[in-house]
Amino acid sequence: MESGGPKQGPGLALCGPLMVASGGSGFLAVRYREPSFDDLFIYDSITAGKKFQEERGQDGQPAVKASDDILAFAFSSSGDYFALTDDNKRLVLFRTKPCWECLSVRSVVRRCTSLIITAREDKILVADKSGDVYSYSITEPEDEGNLELGHLSLLLDVALSPDDQYILTADRDEKIRVSLARAPHNIVSFCLGHREFVSRIFVIPNYPDLMLSASGDCTLRLWEYKNGKEVHCCPLNRLNKTETTKNDKKYAVSRIAYCCQGNYIAILCDCIPTVYIFQLDAATQLLDYRQEISLKHKGWDIAFEETGGLWILQENKEASLLLYRPVDGQWQPVTGDKGLMKMSKYLHDNWTVFEGCVGTESCYSCLYKASFDNMAIYLQKKEERLQQQKKRKELQHDLNGQTKKMRTEPS
Repeated sequence: MESGGPKQGPGLALCGPLMVASGGSGFLAVRYREPSFDDLFIYDSITAGKKFQEERGQDGQPAVKASDDILAFAFSSSGDYFALTDDNKRLVLFRTKPCWECLSVRSVVRRCTSLIITAREDKILVADKSGDVYSYSITEPEDEGNLELGHLSLLLDVALSPDDQYILTADRDEKIRVSLARAPHNIVSFCLGHREFVSRIFVIPNYPDLMLSASGDCTLRLWEYKNGKEVHCCPLNRLNKTETTKNDKKYAVSRIAYCCQGNYIAILCDCIPTVYIFQLDAATQLLDYRQEISLKHKGWDIAFEETGGLWILQENKEASLLLYRPVDGQWQPVTGDKGLMKMSKYLHDNWTVFEGCVGTESCYSCLYKASFDNMAIYLQKKEERLQQQKKRKELQHDLNGQTKKMRTEPS
């Protein structure tokens, strides 16, 4: 039986000259660095889903009633492949060169929360809500999935080491598990220390022994994941005291982005219109806080390009995309970039893709631990019992008085 889990909402992905912006059941793909070339590719999983259900109907299997929202997606390292999963339990594989082409649509066992493509570009790993990780072949795009490993809790993210030797999985029960890819039953280590669900994990590509993790406990942590050692913890609630103290609000990191050029780390917190910039000091293994980028609207996703620019997708039709670049150590907005203008126009003209995502609430609120104050509940119930006893005594007293009065009155 599947447990509930977060729907990640609109997303952004960059790989070389390609950019994908996803919202609801569709996505837009563009070679954004070629502003004079009109190459917009639009995918709608609703249309694709109808064809898929028709094909399944030939086997006599009933169609599954669910939304067609895209739950997770990823590029391969070269950008040659792009994969996504949706709420209707479909895994869709595309080839992106020389033009976008759908290679296969396969059914997955459970709804997925995260996926990643191996560095060899031969497999897709998908993590699902029942706690399992399945692998699907790219070279044989019609083959069914193989079960690789399983948790006893809902999985929220999956990652791979750059050499494909280790599979890293993060779950709702605060655990990060490191397994051997060639023998996933062989657990190398656990990275333990978070006090809430682990929302994001990321292996640093130019420092492949280090991993970043983020959680609903408002911390960003750095690990030597092969031995499960935590080397640095950064409490995020100290960076934005206004938001964290307001109504005792909890929030989780929804996105982690990393740029090898400068070792910059950008994180986006769920339902907070702010992007935090850190820099990794690899020599000391510390996360140095650099800057806060305040947004006028809710941030949906963030992504770095190879040249160091930081792209921000936000909840606003007129300014859906922002681009920042470092100038003299400070990240500054860029306004005249041709790629920015090209992609912004496509998003504006096709805003119907994102309309259903505007104004949605936190996707992580259902994952926090429920806390109970047993003593407070006991005292409240005790007070209620005393009040009921008091009312019964008062009522009995009134009834006795009326009876006595009736007996003393003359006939």
